Amino acid sequence: MNYFQQFGIEASFDIDLQQLSSSYQTLQKSVHPDKFAHASEQDQRIAVQKSAHINDAYQTLKNPLLRAEYILKERGVDMPNEQHTFGDTSFLMHQMELREMLEDIKHASDIDQALLEAQRVFSSEYLELSQAMRAEIIENTEASNSAACDNLRKLKFYQKLNVEMERLEESLFDD
Repeated sequence: MNYFQQFGIEASFDIDLQQLSSSYQTLQKSVHPDKFAHASEQDQRIAVQKSAHINDAYQTLKNPLLRAEYILKERGVDMPNEQHTFGDTSFLMHQMELREMLEDIKHASDIDQALLEAQRVFSSEYLELSQAMRAEIIENTEASNSAACDNLRKLKFYQKLNVEMERLEESLFDD
């Protein structure tokens, strides 16, 4: 049973997060350890395993990037690891520019403005890639799934970049 079936929702990139949450709570209640306190050791172990599986499925489906990755894997798309190099040299060059933008924040005369500008750029580009990936997943052809996979990898880069920016912001304002 795949994750979508487990929660009784349609296998789609666009899901009802409230329905997912409600199904999650219902499923977790059904395998809660308290219900198996007087059961055999084997039944207790099975309940714990089911609970862990339900939790993994929930964490995957509630996060758009993890959900996209799961959908693509379910479709049999070969997901290269993150160390695998991109064939998209223009994106590699853009990555370098974005990292330089992040580095330049430390030396900006107006750090607040530099941070806001970087956040605006990162958010705008993330949203654009996210919308493209969503459309490609919905299209569900071999070519669109491959393109969605590439955009997913790019989105993971932006996610890491945002974490780096948060760390930078904390270090700059901790003084």
